[in-house]
Amino acid sequence: MLQTIAIRGYRSLRDVVLPLRRLTVVTGANGTGKSSLYRALRLLADCGRGEVIGSLAREGGLESVLWAGPERLEGARRTGRVEGTTRTGPVSLEMGFASDDFGYLVDLGLPQMAGIQSLFGRDPEIKREAVFVGPVMRTATTLVRRTRDYAEASSESGRGFDKLSQALPPYRSVLAEFAHPGAHPELAAVRDRLRDWRFYDGFRVDAGAPSRQRKVGTRTRVLADDGSDLAAAIQTIIEAGFDDLQRAVGDAFDGAEVSVAVHDGLFDLELSQPGMLRPLRAAELSDGTLRFLLWAAALLSPQPPSLMVLNEPETSLHPDLLRPLASLIRAAADTTQVVVVTHSKAMLEYLDATLLDDDGDGDAVQIALYKDLGETRVEGLGMLTTPPWDWGKR
Repeated sequence: MLQTIAIRGYRSLRDVVLPLRRLTVVTGANGTGKSSLYRALRLLADCGRGEVIGSLAREGGLESVLWAGPERLEGARRTGRVEGTTRTGPVSLEMGFASDDFGYLVDLGLPQMAGIQSLFGRDPEIKREAVFVGPVMRTATTLVRRTRDYAEASSESGRGFDKLSQALPPYRSVLAEFAHPGAHPELAAVRDRLRDWRFYDGFRVDAGAPSRQRKVGTRTRVLADDGSDLAAAIQTIIEAGFDDLQRAVGDAFDGAEVSVAVHDGLFDLELSQPGMLRPLRAAELSDGTLRFLLWAAALLSPQPPSLMVLNEPETSLHPDLLRPLASLIRAAADTTQVVVVTHSKAMLEYLDATLLDDDGDGDAVQIALYKDLGETRVEGLGMLTTPPWDWGKR
């Protein structure tokens, strides 16, 4: 299980170190940094897929996502005036996590020299990486580390480090180059964990939404990000014998049952409701009904990930559906770690997460964000509740 997530230099997340529990609920007013936290977690996951450089480029490049305020805010908090300061550290975006076993840190910066007449001069570079054990990166706990093009791994004797490469391209991660289970199982474990994370940021439910269309179905243990394989995912859950699905649907829609029909090899979702002479096809379902079924399919996956991140799952749902949706989220948190980003007071109540400053040891914690001089900060996060973390240096 993840114990800590750390982000420094991404949008309003100037320097945030968050504790995570089995269920972590992130809340706050609009503009406090909830979406930035969600995006930063996606970028961290992209490191395991070798896609972080492209993902940053699609966000407008590293310069577009960097913290736009002064490097330090102590003077502004003292005087009440935000003024530019002389930069003492490098331009960087840093992200990392610590878990029960391994931790990972990546430091992204501006390129020094992309090449003569290269058109990739704005592509960020990986300046540092580290894989470590324990809650904090230390020299004694580091298993693999990389500084620019030089990478090394802790020697089997435990004395010093052995060279892995001195010509590692700045756009390639050590997780992509050296994560071979036989040679470096710790790298493989971190890479596979990051690739396993799942992100759901709402679903399309308009008339042309993929989830409304009949599609060829195969056994689907993980719902696609866009919900295009909804019928196959629902059928997989049904055949796996998960009773939670029908209970949740019946609770949400007054005794309704969900099923899947096959027409000429194409799967189509159907919902049978008491009092109706025939089931409703996916194309006929209301937007809220279809969206709830999509969330149910995602949360009841027969192949739960190590981490599932849900961005505002309450969007466009009737208030009556929030309680059964919260029940699904709590049930999912029994088998996987869940992070929920929400601003719904009803969802907060149903999830029953404890504030950080009330009890930091429960299975469900609420993290409330707020803005201070443009910086995202966390209510109740002080010296005693902030997890230990060390960013290190380039």
